[in-house]
Amino acid sequence: MTSPVSGIPTIRITPPTGASPTTPGQNADFGAVLRSAVETAVDTGREAETQSMRAITQGGNVTEVATALSRAELTLQTATAVRDRMLQAYQDIMKIQI
Repeated sequence: MTSPVSGIPTIRITPPTGASPTTPGQNADFGAVLRSAVETAVDTGREAETQSMRAITQGGNVTEVATALSRAELTLQTATAVRDRMLQAYQDIMKIQI
């Protein structure tokens, strides 16, 4: 017998307030989008550091620390995957014979 999954809470991930997603009709500067993504990744890592230090020094909330660390880990994994795909695309372009 299976149990219903209605008891599982849902998590909604929203972009930071400073980031504006681009739609297919907009002209986006790749450098600006990349810079924004890197800044967001760094901010996520700093937030995880801050939460960890707060938990160590002031006995902060363990749930908040775990959440911040999970976000930082996911951000790092995403950045690594994007880097790998960009490197693969560059290598594919270099293989094209002119």
